[in-house]
Amino acid sequence: MTELHETKAKAGAAIIPVTLFQQNCTLLWCESTKKAVVIDPGGEVPQILATIKKANVSVEKIWLTHGHIDHVGGAAELRDELQVPIEGPHVDDKFLLDRVVESGRSFGMTGVRDVTPDRWLADGECLSVGELSFAILHCPGHSPGSVVYYNDAMRFAIVGDVLFAGSVGRTDLPGGDHATLMRSITTKLLPLGDDVSFICGHGPGSTIGHERINNPFLTGDI
Repeated sequence: MTELHETKAKAGAAIIPVTLFQQNCTLLWCESTKKAVVIDPGGEVPQILATIKKANVSVEKIWLTHGHIDHVGGAAELRDELQVPIEGPHVDDKFLLDRVVESGRSFGMTGVRDVTPDRWLADGECLSVGELSFAILHCPGHSPGSVVYYNDAMRFAIVGDVLFAGSVGRTDLPGGDHATLMRSITTKLLPLGDDVSFICGHGPGSTIGHERINNPFLTGDI
């Protein structure tokens, strides 16, 4: 079910679970300008378009956190529908974006297309939508080109499949590496601060502080 809500920092968001993987496609917008971005349109583009219409916002961009099919399967179609650029992920995920159709075949997903972003992203760059600004954190491990979008003013991040509530991203897929993933989490995400909340690629969101104390992958219980 899609939920619309507004953050205390004048940003609105709708989380749209899509595909058999129930991936959290996120529509995020600036409340003062109604300019918006769609993050990780993994599929079910008509549902995404319906949510955009319901929110009554103007989408300027599509952002990708990484190249796995459940996050990018609908990106090319949505770009055609909205006539907006795709930004991200890091270029190290190009090999995944070049094989979306092949990957879809493995999962019985039809109608997907390979994706070439209009802009690759690098660590330390900044993106904006309306009056909202996001820093780019390159966080490889789940995939080589995974990126996190972080807004310091709102103390908020979109982390893709790097970190989950109670877990971390899987690393048994091509290009994955557990040690690299844990290094990304401990050097890029944990230093952001315990008060930072995040939306992840699947399931409920959380905060850095809660995960630092309770996530078994971070406490050493796993």
